[in-house]
Amino acid sequence: MPLPKIATPTYELELPSSGQTIKYRPFLVKEEKLLVIALESEDTKQITNAIKAVIRACIMTKGVKVETLPTFDIEFLFLNIRGKSVGEDIEVKLICPDDKKTEVPVTINLDEIKVVKPEGHTNEIKIDDGLMMQLKYPSLNEFIKNNFDPNDKSQSPMDQSFDLIGSCIDKIYNEEEVWATADCTKKEVREFLESMNSTQFKKIESFFETMPKLSHTIKVTNPKTKVESDIVLEGLASFFA
Repeated sequence: MPLPKIATPTYELELPSSGQTIKYRPFLVKEEKLLVIALESEDTKQITNAIKAVIRACIMTKGVKVETLPTFDIEFLFLNIRGKSVGEDIEVKLICPDDKKTEVPVTINLDEIKVVKPEGHTNEIKIDDGLMMQLKYPSLNEFIKNNFDPNDKSQSPMDQSFDLIGSCIDKIYNEEEVWATADCTKKEVREFLESMNSTQFKKIESFFETMPKLSHTIKVTNPKTKVESDIVLEGLASFFA
């Protein structure tokens, strides 16, 4: 006689990048084991691949391509899946800013952590009076390839940075024409970027610097000095430090 099936609850959330509503379930023991093994390895790429695998398994909505989701969508998804799986309160130790040495334990409710989009952030970049550029967010795959692949010694950090920026240009356009970068070679895109002046290039850098991110502000009181401070936690790693 087969063992009974255990019912798994499902939940919904909106992806911060698109507003698309997706259904998901908590991760199971077999997926938690995968995460623990990856975390014990202390290898960034292995940890990220484990997070991707868990998210892929837990998303119930068809057609969602985890590989192409922006990093902040992945972080938000994982945070919510983790909350529904092992509890929505997490404990972290924070260092008080006033003396920079006293540690205090703090409990954070994962429901309170949101993806923050800075005011003025836009993916439409004005190159000059007649030329515009539309950017897209780097997928997790692109982010990892350009930041965490220890085996890739073939490129300098500058080359990797240019490749990441180039992969995020969706199109260049004016009132009469549209140039889709999907139809261009990597060399053509790089040459276009290199032809910019510093002011124009800084506008593109601003897009990456102001990308939406997980953020939560928490008040801590130093038990030794009684000084109260605000600490801003940003990015997934901050909430599991």
